Amino acid sequence: MVMYAAGIWLLGGLLEGMWYAQFAMLLLSTYLMVELNNTNALLHMYSRMVSCTFLALSSMAVFLFPSIGVAVCTLCLIMFCTIIFHTYQDKASPGLTYYAFLCLGIASLVFVKIVYFVPFLWLMMAFSLMAFSPKMLWASLLGLITPYWFTVGIAAYLGKMDWMVSHFASIASFHPVFDYASLSRPQLLSFMFVVLIAMLSIGHYMWKRRLDRIRTRMIYHFFITLDLLIILFIVLQPQHFSCLFAMMIVCTSPLIAHFIAHTNSRLSNVVFYIILTVTLLLTALNLWTYSLNS
Repeated sequence: MVMYAAGIWLLGGLLEGMWYAQFAMLLLSTYLMVELNNTNALLHMYSRMVSCTFLALSSMAVFLFPSIGVAVCTLCLIMFCTIIFHTYQDKASPGLTYYAFLCLGIASLVFVKIVYFVPFLWLMMAFSLMAFSPKMLWASLLGLITPYWFTVGIAAYLGKMDWMVSHFASIASFHPVFDYASLSRPQLLSFMFVVLIAMLSIGHYMWKRRLDRIRTRMIYHFFITLDLLIILFIVLQPQHFSCLFAMMIVCTSPLIAHFIAHTNSRLSNVVFYIILTVTLLLTALNLWTYSLNS
């Protein structure tokens, strides 16, 4: 899958666009998805399906390749999940909470509206991870604002405080809802496809969740809740599609991996080949469309 992803990136313009930093962050994100799976036993079998589905869906979204902001958001969200899941049933781990929300703080430098997810993440920490307390709250707030201690100082030194003002002001800036004019047809098709497989995977998991340990269930509930929130955000404010769609891929990958790895009926095998075929077709369509527009 790494060779497949590298081939797609080369066809998409890795060398011509000099997207070396973006590709390096994709590889690091893939490695962290492997660690996320191994550390939390997301699949009760030896399988690399979580990282493979992540690579397949990420490679499908050719239109996201040039964006350094998308790469940063993807990597930071995976780092956040990798760290925060270690706080499961531990209300006295402010250090881990600080570092987890530090990742979100870094992501907010390129996509400030990620802070809208913070209250929901607190709720998920309380109910899914059972790891929320006043100490954890303050640690998370400290982690969120830490990147701005440095950024504000640098901006003041360079005389770029107007950028900081506009950056924070954009938190309260909203476009008309359901305004999909900014999205291309390949983007809409890719979004609808990922939504479809996410719904399929969520339905399958809710049906088969009793087979997983309680801790694994709570982690999957975390992914499901965050995935649904991201989908809702995209539906309401599609102008933020790029970063949100990359985050959606992160949350959907473990879910679809669970479906593929833990089903072996004739129907599920047919569904797998359909998913594989559509993924390849959408990858080819996105490659072709991007080559025409570049």
